[in-house]
Amino acid sequence: MLTRRHFIQTTATLFSASVSGPLMAKTWPTEAEKADWDAQVTPPGYDPATTNPWGLHPRFLPQRVEAKEGLIPGDIHVDAIARYLYHIEEGGTAMRYGVAIARGSLYEPGVYTIKRKVSWPHWKPTQSMIERDPGLYADIADGMEPGPKNALGSRALYLYVGDRDTYLRIHGTPQPQSIGGRASSGCVRMVMAHINDLFPNVEVGSMAFLYSAEDSVTPRS
Repeated sequence: MLTRRHFIQTTATLFSASVSGPLMAKTWPTEAEKADWDAQVTPPGYDPATTNPWGLHPRFLPQRVEAKEGLIPGDIHVDAIARYLYHIEEGGTAMRYGVAIARGSLYEPGVYTIKRKVSWPHWKPTQSMIERDPGLYADIADGMEPGPKNALGSRALYLYVGDRDTYLRIHGTPQPQSIGGRASSGCVRMVMAHINDLFPNVEVGSMAFLYSAEDSVTPRS
């Protein structure tokens, strides 16, 4: 049994999505388009620790904290109660980011492998999403092209159990006001500028631990 108390602590105390189906895209953005979009979602004079045009609570801004001994560098841990994502670093530290998690029972705690990562991904709602919220998704049932308004935002990390794509993602969001809340249809959301910082430091094959909002989680095989 894993608990949120097991995995990260700051220097003073224990630290207190939408779903995307596989999409065989016919077109992909050029490097010039990606660079232009990155500029659009990165505020002028961006400083991760202080820049906050989104109006986030200051605790959700990126911060380096002390990691509990024994955690594996490169892995990700998501505290669903505090709404934090921690990326474990070498040397006993972790980068902490504010996140939003899924609404109610749509959040799926567990242990996942990051088997794919995409810059400016395509996105398509699953059939279950369309059936559950037709008013939101019926008009975009065929999917959305990459760009700043795409539901997966600027970057996406794809979560698997074994070789099975769970359709869960850690991804950027065009709705940064949702950070700190329960907003998605399954995934973990981040501010696009923040996941752009995280993305190059995450290696395919790393583990992602999504801890329960009820303070416990049973790892999945």
